[in-house]
Amino acid sequence: MNAPFSVLSNLGTPFPSSSTSPSFEQVDEPKSDADNAQTVFQLIDNLSDTVDGMIGEIRKINSNTKLLALNARIEAARASSSGAAFGVVAQEMQALAAKTSDTAERMATHTSELILELQQLIGGSIRGTRLSDLALTNIDLIDRCLYERTCDVRWWATDGSLTAAVAEPSSSSAEYASQRMGVILNAYTVYLDLVLCDSTGKIIANGRPEVYRSVGGNVGTSEWFRTAIMGCSKDGFGFQSAHASNLVQGKPTLIYSCPVLPAYGEPAAGVLGILFDWDSLAGTILRNIPISERERNVTSSFIVDDSGRILARSGKDCSLEYWPQELQGVLNQQKSFTTCNFDRRRVCLAHAYSPGFETYATGWHSLIAQDL
Repeated sequence: MNAPFSVLSNLGTPFPSSSTSPSFEQVDEPKSDADNAQTVFQLIDNLSDTVDGMIGEIRKINSNTKLLALNARIEAARASSSGAAFGVVAQEMQALAAKTSDTAERMATHTSELILELQQLIGGSIRGTRLSDLALTNIDLIDRCLYERTCDVRWWATDGSLTAAVAEPSSSSAEYASQRMGVILNAYTVYLDLVLCDSTGKIIANGRPEVYRSVGGNVGTSEWFRTAIMGCSKDGFGFQSAHASNLVQGKPTLIYSCPVLPAYGEPAAGVLGILFDWDSLAGTILRNIPISERERNVTSSFIVDDSGRILARSGKDCSLEYWPQELQGVLNQQKSFTTCNFDRRRVCLAHAYSPGFETYATGWHSLIAQDL
């Protein structure tokens, strides 16, 4: 099993003696943002209870006033003409009591609506801002980690053992190249395997032949091979996004590639492909976002590419393969949050777009959905 990997590895040395491993720390439960939000809600509830209690007292006083006015009118009627003036006062007291009752009811309704709106506003703002910050952290970590992969493949493609294996193919040169790639894999735990191809796409060596028997196979039609052998992108490396690869027994991987040149300025004689452990990266990051266990049970995290394909997910079960068309609008902003229906439940949905790191950016989206 691969160990957790470092966000920043040693890029200056092609074959380091060791690799470092970060840890993801859980936030302190008593002081989490969720608990702060809960404190705000509790204060609002206390305010609501106070207002309700005062309106209740007004209702009691008003009820007594109505009863007193009624008794006064009865006594005024008994007093006949001598109680006429008192009867007018009693009638005005009844009218005033009616107006007070109406005002108290309108106050209760309006206060209830305002408090509910305040709860939703504060709750959505606190939760949404926090979740969008976490979404940004997720995609930023992925950008930084994958930037290192572009550096790795371009550096390792210049190793003498690899250039010799494609320039002068033989069983001994292929075996030596396999041993050298094995050294890399022993030092970097973030890779499933490294494969070396000739100019036709035939795999002539790999770093873990005892685990993945890919030698002899042909990857000439694969995206990562074609982009490398044809001169790569303007960035100098080829790439194939997250997919299940037969080269590593169907495990999810990202593949970075680079042409192997026999000598500077000569045409590519082969291609080096490095198969990155995608589940180890995305799964570790998405499963370890710093939220409380209470929140984790109602939270789902996603990485979505620019076509809307869901590349990674964690949290609550979700059968979606592509991001819902009706929620495409949330992907149009750099960083945002909203309240919506998602996968048959009501959620606060937060989003952050790939910020990029150095010269590299995935162009992907990070999303977090948390049940309301």
